[in-house]
Amino acid sequence: MLRLVSALICIAIAGLGVYPAAQPHQAGQPPSGAPREERPGVAMDPERARALYVSSDPEDHPRRDFQRDIDAKARDDARYAEASRGVMDFKKVTYRSRAGDMEIPAYLFQPLDTRGAKGHAAMIWVHGGVHGSWGLNMFPFVREAVERGYVIICPEYRGSTGYGEAHHMAIDYGGYEVDDVISAVDYLKTLPHVDQDRLGIMGWSHGGYITLLSVFRDEHPFKAAAAMVPVTNLVFRLSYKGPRYQRSFSTQARIQGLPFEKRSTYIERSPLYHVDKLQVPLLVHVATNDTDVDFVEDQQIVDALRSRKPDLAETKVYVDPVPGPSSGGHTFNRRVNRKTLERDDSPDQRDSWNRTWTFFEWHLRPYEDRSQSLVATRR
Repeated sequence: MLRLVSALICIAIAGLGVYPAAQPHQAGQPPSGAPREERPGVAMDPERARALYVSSDPEDHPRRDFQRDIDAKARDDARYAEASRGVMDFKKVTYRSRAGDMEIPAYLFQPLDTRGAKGHAAMIWVHGGVHGSWGLNMFPFVREAVERGYVIICPEYRGSTGYGEAHHMAIDYGGYEVDDVISAVDYLKTLPHVDQDRLGIMGWSHGGYITLLSVFRDEHPFKAAAAMVPVTNLVFRLSYKGPRYQRSFSTQARIQGLPFEKRSTYIERSPLYHVDKLQVPLLVHVATNDTDVDFVEDQQIVDALRSRKPDLAETKVYVDPVPGPSSGGHTFNRRVNRKTLERDDSPDQRDSWNRTWTFFEWHLRPYEDRSQSLVATRR
């Protein structure tokens, strides 16, 4: 009877949201809150342990068929050459990274007839993906840029696919890859028709992330930038995406760990924490139905830019735009027919690109042939 009365009292107290005081821990017994593996007689769940395990050893980085990547890249390059013929000057080039240890391949697109000295504005366009590469889906947008008077260079920074194992395994997300991209400016300096006072940078996803890190540096050569659906906060992102995604970062040679182990590294490599360094105009477009860089991540930098850099940042949130071929709204403004290499426009894609062209034309003025003003000055 006494036990029954005690049980009823406990139930009544629990119903009121009040619980009896915890019983003192008895020596020799594991505390009730101890992890299972610390409790005698309770085995760890090996399946869950394997799912949660994240190595920091670069040797455990996922392997792949590098020859297949090389062959795929060769096919894309041939298609670019064919589609560009008679439309724009296309070539593959290489340049030395300022990080000092790698040759970086790049796609170069120019008008068939270039203007004189300093006649063209130029932009670096940065591809996305953890181990991604410059793809055919960007063809119609590059063509439009060249038609507007831009010279476009697209770096295949370290970690990009299609260039063999050494290039692939050198991935350094948010580190040397940013130097690889900015170093494309050194190649543009070899082109006399490129005006170094009219340089822009633009990227998508991981490329948007590199774009942000580039213009959040204390010194850089860019006059304007655009980041589309950018990665912004690695501390949040790795937690939100979980172990499968974390493994792409923890095994990188210059990281080798997760945010709780390498806090300063992940803070340094997260654009969100460097918003106050922005000194040039920046355009950012994000989508609420993005299933890669989820809106809960991008909303953070949109809010930060709107509150702390309202005079420099132009942001737009697209509410559930017509999705692209993958990851929901993540590719909403990269909708392309792969057979024809023409735009597969939706209203939001048209709006995004109209805003993008207007933004860069205002700040870089690609329609101006400044070589003519130089000639007039010499006269």
